[in-house]
Amino acid sequence: MKDLSHKPTLTGHLVTLRPVTVDDAEAMIAIMADPEVGRLTGSVSNSADLGVAPPLEGSRDWYGSRGATDDRLDLAVVDKATRRLVGEAVLNCWDPDARSVSFRTLIGPEGRGRGLGTEATRLLVRYAFDELGMHRVGLEVFDFNPRARHVYEKLGFVHEGTRRHALCFDGDWIDAHDMSILEHEWATHRGNL
Repeated sequence: MKDLSHKPTLTGHLVTLRPVTVDDAEAMIAIMADPEVGRLTGSVSNSADLGVAPPLEGSRDWYGSRGATDDRLDLAVVDKATRRLVGEAVLNCWDPDARSVSFRTLIGPEGRGRGLGTEATRLLVRYAFDELGMHRVGLEVFDFNPRARHVYEKLGFVHEGTRRHALCFDGDWIDAHDMSILEHEWATHRGNL
């Protein structure tokens, strides 16, 4: 099995996934400052923090260092129609012995509602299984994000369980749903995509 040091470019009909760079920091800050991104990803725990952008210098350091990692894969999601960065798709929490990795994504306002997130997820999950030799790809989705859960189910992810009250947002407890897809499930399901 390969490690995650190779940073590929993956191309679909709607999006291109390419390695993130330091030059993506400003666009990603704007995306992460979107209140819906902050809430649905669990990045903030209250409405008062929605829309607060991370600091530019720290973001530049972060995105500038992603190319040197061998234990995670951070790819920019670029809308092919506009050539604009609309989000990111990430493989992290890699366990080489279990051939397992976690998936996460975020899509900003410019990329929503047009299938870009679905295609980005499909491209990166396909890469995880077909190129990296993963056995399992897992993720978590919060209860207040049914749109994302629908995408994951459509692509073959299976609900494994619920972590009750995993997030407190504005004093309300939000459940997190653990989902995964295994290599034999992907092999069966990918023919339907």
